[in-house]
Amino acid sequence: MDHLSLIELNKLIQDALKKNLEPSYWIVAEIGELRVNQKGHCYLELLQNEDSKVVAKVKATIWSYKYRNLSTWFRGITGQPLTEGLKILANIKISFHELYGYSLNIQDIDASYTIGEKEKLRQEVINKLINEGVFEMNREHSLPLVPQNIAIISSPTAAGYGDFLQHLEENSYGYNIKSRLYEAIMQGSEAPKSIIKALHRINKADSYDLIVLIRGGGSQLDLECFDDYDLCSHLAQFPMPVITGIGHERDDTIADMVAHTKLKTPTAVAEFIIHGMASYDALINEEATKIGRIARFILQNSGTKLQSISSTIRMNAQSVILNENHGLQSIMQHIKHKTSQQIERQYNIIDKFEAKHMLLNPENALRRGFSFSTVAGKSILNNAAEAGQKLTTYSLNQRIESTITSVKKNGKI
Repeated sequence: MDHLSLIELNKLIQDALKKNLEPSYWIVAEIGELRVNQKGHCYLELLQNEDSKVVAKVKATIWSYKYRNLSTWFRGITGQPLTEGLKILANIKISFHELYGYSLNIQDIDASYTIGEKEKLRQEVINKLINEGVFEMNREHSLPLVPQNIAIISSPTAAGYGDFLQHLEENSYGYNIKSRLYEAIMQGSEAPKSIIKALHRINKADSYDLIVLIRGGGSQLDLECFDDYDLCSHLAQFPMPVITGIGHERDDTIADMVAHTKLKTPTAVAEFIIHGMASYDALINEEATKIGRIARFILQNSGTKLQSISSTIRMNAQSVILNENHGLQSIMQHIKHKTSQQIERQYNIIDKFEAKHMLLNPENALRRGFSFSTVAGKSILNNAAEAGQKLTTYSLNQRIESTITSVKKNGKI
């Protein structure tokens, strides 16, 4: 029976590949594994995933002479190194070795594809947050005008954390702001979970005015954790305002986008807080000055009005008094007139009584030659006299005693 040895079969495959395949191909794959040996050769495992399942896998190499230049160039363009989990567009050459079998040798990598793929994934996270209605949720909180207690999420060894505390504590206004550090990993794949744990601890405390998320400078790769969906979802929905200062001057992370306020550096965050307090302080002083001016104006205006009212009252009082004086004088004149009339009338009455009295006085009648008689000391009235009674007759200068001898009725003189 005809047969082939194993090496003959491998050579046959090797010859067939050389005759039927192009010298190189551009392929898209994900880096599943990556290691560099002591000689500088890079060994990779490339994968293809569909529905979270690996549907293809192959080993690949980048020889040291090419890896040194290619890795440096790639990092400079994309801001990150070749690493596991990264999706790349690579130019490969297929090789088949009798002993080592089938593998790919990477000749070149298109960095622009990786950048586009990263941006695509980043945009997917942004769109998901927008569709869930949480993207702008944190900005709906009101920043406190005078924050008294701040929760800080950072690494205690980060230079940015030290800069932030120094600017906050040594502010020229002398503001005393309390703060507490909640430690977290601030770069790498473990950072999102670590920061989320810190957020949970802060939420349980429920005694802060705002949260500050800060770190020092770093490469673009160091900032990839701040594009994580779970982390950004927690930041967006956190029940108090979040201010970010994660130390990158060029690009915004998604964490910056969903935060209430984004600033480039920890120092800028401290200055923002201090400036906000100083602005409010100045506003209060300005309003106090306005109130003082208004109060003085009101007092001055009230004083003028009071003087005017006092003057008016004085003038009115004088007018009333004068009018009343005139009235009193008129009344007094009327009283005097009426009194004089009444006195004169009474004098006339008295004169009449006096005249009548003089007329009726017996002495005056006697002086005119008349006399009058009495019986038993009483006037003779209504035929009271009787015969035999003693009769006393009075004239001006005499009293005559006689006896009544007879009394005639209806007698006339």
